[in-house]
Amino acid sequence: MTLDATTPERAAMYNGNRLKIGLFGSNCSSGRAVTMVPERWSGSWADNLKLARMADDAGLDFMLPIARWKGYGGDTDYQGATLETLTWASGLLASTRRITVFGTVHAPLFNPVIAAKEIVTADHIGGGRFGLNLVVGWNEGEFEMFGVEQREHEARYEYAQEWLDVMKTIWSPKQDFDFEGRFFSLKGIRGKPKPVGGARPLIMNAGASDTGRAFAVRNCDAFFLQASRVSTEETAGFVSKAKELARTHGREIGVHRRRSHLPAHPPGGPGLLSPCHSRQCGFRRHRQHPGDEEHHARDQRARGVRAAAPLLRQRHGRPVNHRRRR
Repeated sequence: MTLDATTPERAAMYNGNRLKIGLFGSNCSSGRAVTMVPERWSGSWADNLKLARMADDAGLDFMLPIARWKGYGGDTDYQGATLETLTWASGLLASTRRITVFGTVHAPLFNPVIAAKEIVTADHIGGGRFGLNLVVGWNEGEFEMFGVEQREHEARYEYAQEWLDVMKTIWSPKQDFDFEGRFFSLKGIRGKPKPVGGARPLIMNAGASDTGRAFAVRNCDAFFLQASRVSTEETAGFVSKAKELARTHGREIGVHRRRSHLPAHPPGGPGLLSPCHSRQCGFRRHRQHPGDEEHHARDQRARGVRAAAPLLRQRHGRPVNHRRRR
């Protein structure tokens, strides 16, 4: 096994589907639907387990969680209850047969030696189906819970590079080694077992800046980007640029896009809907999530009710109305 290698099978999530389809954010209460409807996604373990098994049986390719440490407050406390992603992934991997399950890790909050061990454990539980979604920076209010101060933008990626170098070396055939860098001084590192099959897990990153994109294509197998709100052509351009950048580093990279608006979320699952600024959901204070109240009232509530109602009726023993919309 080389220092930085995963297998084509892992990168392809063990199937030949050129278009990979997955579920995002189900480990959080409300999922990705900012709505006040009472039947919004619970984010409970029981519902996550049911959703994962349904996705596995339906042939979906992956599940990707959000690493969040506190919610947005307001009447619904959007994403206020969350399941930690590495233990969440381990439980789902033990309960499914085929689907790839990611864990999302904030590099500044996890020692790389501990993270490497946790990730390998999840990888063995899933027989090689674990994926790492690496996050370099996050909301300052959540980092403050840990007493961690965010570094300047460029330094975040320098830190993440060292962090990832340590982890990849632990996963390599190397046995005992020291690591001396700007951010880490580690002695006598040893990590066993190695990842399943002698190749590291699939790694994803969502860097949006020039530095972030360069980091992603240099280190990762999958690049997570925001789809265009303007046109599919613009989204295609985003994807082409990311792939071209990866090739300049001698790599091929998969590009994963978050769909901003989905007509309905899958049975029991979270809709991938645009966030908004409703006072009631407490989202207004977070400037990085644009939106407006008209969007909240007209779009999110309507979509949430239409999508979630059939499952909730079924769950509570009431008949499901399958009328076709005209």
